[in-house]
Amino acid sequence: MALPPKAEKTHERKRGSGAQYVYDVLRNEILDLTLAPGRPIDEIQLSERLEMSRTPIREALVRLAGEGLVTTLPNRSTVVTTIDFLNLHTFFDAMTLMYRVTTRLAAEDHRKTDLEAIRARQVEFAAAVSAQDALAMIATNREFHAAIAVAGRNQYYEALCLRLLDEGRRLLRLYYSSFDDRLPQEYVAEHEDMIAAIEARDVPRADALASAHADQIVNQIRAMISRDRRQKIAL
Repeated sequence: MALPPKAEKTHERKRGSGAQYVYDVLRNEILDLTLAPGRPIDEIQLSERLEMSRTPIREALVRLAGEGLVTTLPNRSTVVTTIDFLNLHTFFDAMTLMYRVTTRLAAEDHRKTDLEAIRARQVEFAAAVSAQDALAMIATNREFHAAIAVAGRNQYYEALCLRLLDEGRRLLRLYYSSFDDRLPQEYVAEHEDMIAAIEARDVPRADALASAHADQIVNQIRAMISRDRRQKIAL
């Protein structure tokens, strides 16, 4: 007997996806801040909601923990990793430095294939911006800067850059939210300028552009966080 459409879809999803499906759902909800920082993750409720056994859920949580998106507490419960706003300046310092270092190195040491990869990631980012898809913007922005780090040919800087890109994904969600997910084209053009400087092997310009790019992101996030959202209430 044929399964009803909904049941058939659920069956195929379970058989073909498993932990990857759970990972995708939770990652997107965490990055989109639907699951707020510090929120507990109830495996039983999650199992019921996603119609999954506990095994793929635990596998997905291990992967998310490796990316710093969830934290397992001493009592073995799991929560969405908090954002340390108090020490955010240290993250911003490290992020700015990594943008500068990796972009400088890419200008010095890139190969033709590196430029092709960077340009391809920029096309994907621009498409995500046009679609006003914040989660796609977060993902493609990561891959753009990761491609630049690869072009710099220093595995230590590359690894640190990837770590910072991953840890900063929820902050980027705040950044895009500050524009109502309509990122101005001038900031898309900043990527294009960085590519041009890398291609020209203009190290000082690549450094300056990367620094300015980081500065505008940091300033926008800071403005978003500090915005006064109090409502006037008539008494």
